[in-house]
Amino acid sequence: MPGTSDFELRPGEPVDIDDSAAARVRARYFREVVGEFATGVVVVTAYVEGRPVGMTCQTFSSVSLDPPLVSFIPARTSRSWPLMREAGHFCVNVLAADQADLAGVFASKGADKFAGLAWRPAGSGAPILEGVLAYVDCTIAAVHSAGDHDIVIGQVRALSKLSDAEPLLYHRGAFR
Repeated sequence: MPGTSDFELRPGEPVDIDDSAAARVRARYFREVVGEFATGVVVVTAYVEGRPVGMTCQTFSSVSLDPPLVSFIPARTSRSWPLMREAGHFCVNVLAADQADLAGVFASKGADKFAGLAWRPAGSGAPILEGVLAYVDCTIAAVHSAGDHDIVIGQVRALSKLSDAEPLLYHRGAFR
């Protein structure tokens, strides 16, 4: 589909839901093109109602130095995000290159993601996973609606670099 110009997204423009075969092809092509951008991989965690929750995310970014703010962008279909929102805090765990299996566990909608997993609580209570490169513990400062996702802005409360290992990356639909 290179050279196609019938698909363009503009900020703030309403998008009609089209479940046709052509729409699925455009969505697949959108993912393919955007997938050329390599991203880091994190697991975002929280502690709510006496239990840890978490999800894999590749949409983490720093936002501001003063005040220190970060963001991540969860899908509204996420099972973990509503619990994190309720908790009012989250912890970003930056994964190391050897933690692709861990990323897979937290990307699933399966059973207890924390079963047999070593972690310690951040100041917020959210899990800091063993073996991560760094963590950023935050309180939720703002949530903005963006299509089928939310843009979550976090006020950084604590952070630490824990390792000099190589990071886990996501590129062309796979962990690298």
